Amino acid sequence: MINYSENPGKQYHIQAGEGDVGRYVLLPGDPKRCARIAAYFDDASLVADSREYVTYTGYLDGVKVSVTSTGIGGPSASIAMEELVKAGADTFIRVGTCGGMQLDVESGDLVIASGAVRMEGTSREYAPIEFPAVADIGITNALMKASKELGNRYHVGVVQCKDSFYGQHAPETKPVSYELLNKWEAWKRLGCLASEMESAALFIVASTLGVRVGSVFLVVANQERALQGLENPVVHDTDKAIRTAIEALRKLIKEEQENRNG
Repeated sequence: MINYSENPGKQYHIQAGEGDVGRYVLLPGDPKRCARIAAYFDDASLVADSREYVTYTGYLDGVKVSVTSTGIGGPSASIAMEELVKAGADTFIRVGTCGGMQLDVESGDLVIASGAVRMEGTSREYAPIEFPAVADIGITNALMKASKELGNRYHVGVVQCKDSFYGQHAPETKPVSYELLNKWEAWKRLGCLASEMESAALFIVASTLGVRVGSVFLVVANQERALQGLENPVVHDTDKAIRTAIEALRKLIKEEQENRNG
């Protein structure tokens, strides 16, 4: 395919190339979150800042790692993963935020996605809708262990992914409200833990490219708890999710080093 980048050694959108990123990459949505994540690395430096894609690279336990923001939604997230894989990455953890759906998923909790409902458009351009969007089991286990060791309250299960933020939060204002409201009820009855916007696309793209990915989210709030008149503060501090992802990466790095030396 044509390389549209002005610099042929860099990927078009993320403006990073081979040698600029590590095998292990954390994927927040918000570009401003990248510096906070990179603060946990050793010798971190800014590699690229292009569009919604900000990339820092440093080291964890002597191993090269990176963080790249994806922006909001499946289209931009899929671009980030495609280009990062071309630059040499193969292991990803999405570090994001979500809205709780089950009543026991409270503000400030963590959600670790084992799979995702493909109620978005990007993944349909990679795989038939019958193919499931599933997280890598090794990364999921590492996130669970890290969260438990850090003393976090967390939930593991399926999340719902959509393309329209306001289709979730104001569905009654949309001409297709009948579909949005009915499907929301179906996802709740099926036990979906939370709603977010990137994991379904990332899980499917990872399956397509033969790489691995997992996701951990901070629960910002839960609209279902609000509807029931239950306590529902709004929580914005993502450090708990960031620390969990960092510790999970450390576990993955250690495990692979042991397997290589064993």
